Amino acid sequence: MKNIVILISGRGSNMQAIVNAGISGARVAAVIANRPDAAGLAWAAERGIATEVVDHKLYPSREAFDAALAATIDSHQPDLVVLAGFMRILTEGFTRRYEGRMLNIHPSLLPAFPGLHTHQRALEMGCKVAGCTVHFVTAELDHGPIVAQGVVTLQDDDTADSIAARVLTLEHQLYPAAVRRFVAGELALHDGKVKCGDNPAASLMSPAP
Repeated sequence: MKNIVILISGRGSNMQAIVNAGISGARVAAVIANRPDAAGLAWAAERGIATEVVDHKLYPSREAFDAALAATIDSHQPDLVVLAGFMRILTEGFTRRYEGRMLNIHPSLLPAFPGLHTHQRALEMGCKVAGCTVHFVTAELDHGPIVAQGVVTLQDDDTADSIAARVLTLEHQLYPAAVRRFVAGELALHDGKVKCGDNPAASLMSPAP
């Protein structure tokens, strides 16, 4: 049985999707938030999942917060750390600590549009497609090795909100699938490259709806 620790900052809809997926061979050992008011904490607690808060506002530096967060994570002996709407930039030391066993999902087709306001930026650039990316976390923000991508076709009447809604539906499919592959031993990071099964170049892909 592999332990998964999920980090959230808000309602944690991707956390909920992973929990609801009932991934064989895995248990969500804890849900940890950097905000005491994160709505996802109550959702997890109602389902008997351990919850903890490491409030970033209580620490004098990013390094101090990351050290406290790592200690809390490690107390649950994680095989995999999953970022699910965790709105913190992590230090290099933290990302190296969990190298090859920490995943994130980002609402764009990386390497395009790292950071915030991804859907509005896609519209402004005249993109024909948008989507989301599951990737291993590295020290460079939103630039880790890509595990999986989901794509939506943009329409003439799309807004940032309408794109976000369709992309979020894809996220809830793609992220549990990637976690399931990791737990099954079918997904790993070797020498900076994603290995899926016997094919280091293989990736999960969701077609455009």
